[in-house]
Amino acid sequence: MSDRIIDCDVAIVGAGSAGLPAYREVVKAGLKPLLIEGGPHGTMCARVGCMPSKLLIAAAQSVADMRHADGFGIRLDAPPRVDGAAVMDRVRRERDRFVGFVVDDVEAMPPEHRLDASVEFLRDGVLRAGDGREVHARRIVLATGTRPNVPDLYRPLGDLAIVNDDVFDWRDLPRSVLVVGSGVIGVELGLALSRLGVRVRVLNRSGSFAHLADPRVRAAAVALLSPALSLVQNARVASVRREGDQAVVGWSVDGGPESVERFDRVLLTAGRDPVLEPLRLERTSMPLDERGRPRFDPATLQVQGQPVFLAGDITGRHAIQHEASDDGRQAGRNAAAWPDVRALPRRASMAVVFSDPQIMQVGGGYAALGDPEAVAIGEVDWTRQGRSRVMLRNQGLLRVYMRKADRRFLGAEMVGPDAEHVAHLLAWALQTGLTVPDMLNLPFYHPTIEEGIRTALRDAARQTA
Repeated sequence: MSDRIIDCDVAIVGAGSAGLPAYREVVKAGLKPLLIEGGPHGTMCARVGCMPSKLLIAAAQSVADMRHADGFGIRLDAPPRVDGAAVMDRVRRERDRFVGFVVDDVEAMPPEHRLDASVEFLRDGVLRAGDGREVHARRIVLATGTRPNVPDLYRPLGDLAIVNDDVFDWRDLPRSVLVVGSGVIGVELGLALSRLGVRVRVLNRSGSFAHLADPRVRAAAVALLSPALSLVQNARVASVRREGDQAVVGWSVDGGPESVERFDRVLLTAGRDPVLEPLRLERTSMPLDERGRPRFDPATLQVQGQPVFLAGDITGRHAIQHEASDDGRQAGRNAAAWPDVRALPRRASMAVVFSDPQIMQVGGGYAALGDPEAVAIGEVDWTRQGRSRVMLRNQGLLRVYMRKADRRFLGAEMVGPDAEHVAHLLAWALQTGLTVPDMLNLPFYHPTIEEGIRTALRDAARQTA
């Protein structure tokens, strides 16, 4: 075979949180893989997502904890001083360390298993690299991820308009940032920057907040977090211009008068688009929807009628690292087994926002309940919960959902203390199919945050006693 042609059983396009597990599944099956990456290795999670954002959030939390000490009777001689350059130096150093672990794993792969190049389809089963080489693959996994959407409205700002990918290369903290969007990224980064002394304003075009669907939990979250975020909901941006090194943005709410403010940076967090256009999918026989995205079976991740599989953020499902990894494993297994493709079991869904207080959803939350008359909702107000009051973290609301017919636990939404840990316990209960009475028969230690879960479960159970 020509040295201009690379032959493989499975080509995996994208070496991120989905592509790497897919590669490992193909190797495990004894087939010949080719892992293709046209950009830097290290995964989006490690480079610009989960890990560097949590480093910034951890720095902000340390400041919040010091300011919180006064409530315990602990007097600080002076307010904490934030050294923005030192904060960002640690973020970059630790970020690079996490990225290095991933890069080391990739570099340890056999060289014949890797192609560091951008590729595009020539036809079904054939990809062309930038140097003209062709990859002939019997099956293909597409795991190219997403990139931030930059609306045309903000393009006149030039380098003052940034996305979350840009934040973690800062050498220092800016004085002011406008955050566009109050989804997970907007809330997490907006709150972290605010606590680190940056003047923050968050604009959102609707009344949504951190993807919360339960109206009572959403209202509680907005009430608790909006002051630090200077949140403006239902905002219509009317004007955007650059004046020197400042962005000048004007907006109005419900047709009211226009407000105008100046910012050092405008952080756009209003969505991400799948990286598909460079692949030239139109050259294949893959069925595409009206947006040019492959039509696929969410249960198997297979593109309809094709030995092609999607994995990770490119699917448009939950853009979360552990979901992307699960996708990668499933796509890799099915690609290796094709045409014996199977729908593999999925884990119970959960989502966490690392705000303070934290936010979480389990089982799709309130939006997945269906007929509200068939569901009992139990809740706990954290202001009266013992352990959280001891720690001066007694704020927020937990709501749990139970199907009345069989008392099956269906999911939950929450803003409050230790939501990341509460989410795990409830997701485990959901995946194992527990009823609310089953859950109430399990142990709850005193005094703990977990006792708040019991209070909410008891509230739901009483409604069908």
